[in-house]
Amino acid sequence: MATHFSSTRPVRSIFQPKSHPPKSLLCLPDSYHRRAGSAMCRASSVNTYKWSSAANYARLAKLSSKPVAVKQLVNKRTGIVRCATIEEIEAEKSSIEKDVKARMEKTIDMVRTNFNSVRTGRANPAMLDKIEVEYYGSPVSLKSIAQISTPDASSLLIQPYDKSSLKAIEKAIVSSDLGMTPNNDGDVIRLSLPQLTSERRKELSKVVAKQAEEGKVALRNIRRDALKAYEKLEKEKKLSEDNVKDLSSDLQKLTDEYMKKIESIYKQKEKELLKV
Repeated sequence: MATHFSSTRPVRSIFQPKSHPPKSLLCLPDSYHRRAGSAMCRASSVNTYKWSSAANYARLAKLSSKPVAVKQLVNKRTGIVRCATIEEIEAEKSSIEKDVKARMEKTIDMVRTNFNSVRTGRANPAMLDKIEVEYYGSPVSLKSIAQISTPDASSLLIQPYDKSSLKAIEKAIVSSDLGMTPNNDGDVIRLSLPQLTSERRKELSKVVAKQAEEGKVALRNIRRDALKAYEKLEKEKKLSEDNVKDLSSDLQKLTDEYMKKIESIYKQKEKELLKV
């Protein structure tokens, strides 16, 4: 079951207010403006003023022992840009999270499919999942044109829905890396699993280890794509730096959980391979 992102702190300090600012602002003299290095407005030379925050203003005003000047803001404002609403930003975040979870789940399914295609000492129809057969000029999966069963622990029985495909199925099995010789009696194909040697078990163990690592790399790439998406929202001023840090932390936790899932199914498959 996919793990949900934990809730993040509310988006803050990233929106321009919808309403107009107060018609007058208290501004410090130039000397205090220079000394404090603040983004506060100048009282003597500008007609429009920037307001950093009430906290900054209160701090700077407290430093002053002189009276502050009062200026009126111009009523006409230009260059107003519509900012994204909280609902729009939450929708974008939710879309990124859903995409991450869906892709990570697909990665886990792919790793399981790859593991199932590696045969162990016991017969399993999933061993034939990767077999593709040339059927009427098009490659199709074996399981879509035949019924596959396990009459016993060491053999597979393939019964095609169309008997004319028997030779094509036989050819596909021989061409695969299963290492099994099909027995075609004209109605069905039987596959007997030879006992795995100790050397062959170790080789297959290396194969599944490589497949597990490929799955982990895929998870890291998914995380990287999500981080880029969050950074893009930050550049667009839709998320603050703190928001991105929180989301990145949640994303790392989710990635770690899926990494553990891959490690778990890998250990299980390795155990099956090495069991004599």
